[in-house]
Amino acid sequence: MENENNTDFDLPALLKLGYLNIRKAAKARPSLQLGEYFNSLLKFISNGESLPDSIERICFMKSTSSDTQDLQLMQSTLEEIGDESCAPIIDEIILAGRTGHKRLAAERAETLLENYKKLYSHIKAAEKPEPLNENEFSKSKQLLSKIINLLDHEEATRKMRVLAIDDIPSIIDTVYSVLEDDYQVFGLTDPTMLEKFLGQISPELFLLDYEMPELDGFKLVPIIRSFKEHKDTPIIFLTSMGTLNHVSAAYALGACDFIVKPFQDTVLREKVAKHIVRKKLF
Repeated sequence: MENENNTDFDLPALLKLGYLNIRKAAKARPSLQLGEYFNSLLKFISNGESLPDSIERICFMKSTSSDTQDLQLMQSTLEEIGDESCAPIIDEIILAGRTGHKRLAAERAETLLENYKKLYSHIKAAEKPEPLNENEFSKSKQLLSKIINLLDHEEATRKMRVLAIDDIPSIIDTVYSVLEDDYQVFGLTDPTMLEKFLGQISPELFLLDYEMPELDGFKLVPIIRSFKEHKDTPIIFLTSMGTLNHVSAAYALGACDFIVKPFQDTVLREKVAKHIVRKKLF
């Protein structure tokens, strides 16, 4: 089947969504092609702006038979894309409506509306603005399960990522030269760029300088922890102040270790190897 809409999506981003089980959708339909799956996503998006009206009428107990039909049609699409947050609730709403429990249906519809809007926004955000190029169009003819397996293999075999943040470029250079053979190393000399960086790349470990202008290492920790995927990501402080107070403060903030500058190459390698943990990105 051709990808008639010629639209691409960021599949790795969608695989990160805990309530969208794309693997389940691929397993349920072994012959499902990537382009076919993307077409199902487009079908979901095309109905995404009108369905909330039907759900809201159920919330206010003013629904009609057409609203129930709209839910049933959407449930089919939700099952095609592997949704696990909305489709089960639709079953509850329909059953409650049939048995005359309108208040229960209204309560469940409120949860459905919240989940539906969240799902819609994430899928819409993963839609790529440019149409498929020739290579992407060829890829869209491949089995969805095969594409997922390739992504899983790439993720399992890639080098783990280390982000070093230090306002002294020579420190970043040293970290890079020591770790580059075993890890993918990124460096920031401007700590104010951290949030933008984390919106694009997800490290498995952070090396933070203790003292920096504008934002020191301590102030960066809450920013890191504000990202759901980095609630437990290891943080090691790089500091020229190895006093008991500084060490205690670092541990209190959630750091797993510290390294006193200037540091030996072997110390950096050993401490990173001890704490770094591969994150399951999707």
